[in-house]
Amino acid sequence: MTSLTQTKYSPLVDKLKRESGKRTFPIWLLFNPKHPIVSHYIWTPVLTEIQDMVYREMRTRINTADIYFRNAVSDSAIVPNTANWWGDQVDTEIERFREIVFEHNPKIIISFGAFPFEFVRRVFEIKPEKGPKSWGNSNLEDEFRQSIENFDINNTNRIPLLRRMASSRKYKEQQYQNYYENYIHFVGTKIAEKIIENKDSLNLWI
Repeated sequence: MTSLTQTKYSPLVDKLKRESGKRTFPIWLLFNPKHPIVSHYIWTPVLTEIQDMVYREMRTRINTADIYFRNAVSDSAIVPNTANWWGDQVDTEIERFREIVFEHNPKIIISFGAFPFEFVRRVFEIKPEKGPKSWGNSNLEDEFRQSIENFDINNTNRIPLLRRMASSRKYKEQQYQNYYENYIHFVGTKIAEKIIENKDSLNLWI
């Protein structure tokens, strides 16, 4: 797997922009504004895996300049920090994002971590509603597999990725590195497979 330091792709969500890219692009990324580094630590190496497989299969690449980046909420202070509490401001953000989604109909929304995933679930009014703490890594990994199995290019596909790996204090350094690299390779490959399968329905190529 290409290392994180080797990739040249580095969209700076951590420059405090609410959004970047084009809403008309078929791939959207949704972040928790409390954790901007996720765009580099998780998304950048996942994209490297996707681009590698796309190039080997199709001899082309995704136009990454237009990928739509968005923070789920405009103010990190309103991100829920308990299992069940969601304030009115978050509900307003959900309604706002729902309007944007229904207007532009993205094919893929990739969320990073528990809060953005539950945020997207509520945008699509998926029940039961859960608190962000309901979505541990194991549950998010299960949801990722289901999203790939049920992928439908005619609808918006909600694909959750992890925000962070298990703490390195729990695992030895080499075990942690192996887990990280295996996860990045696995999710990048699975997403790439769906993009390649539906290449004629996705206007995202260079």
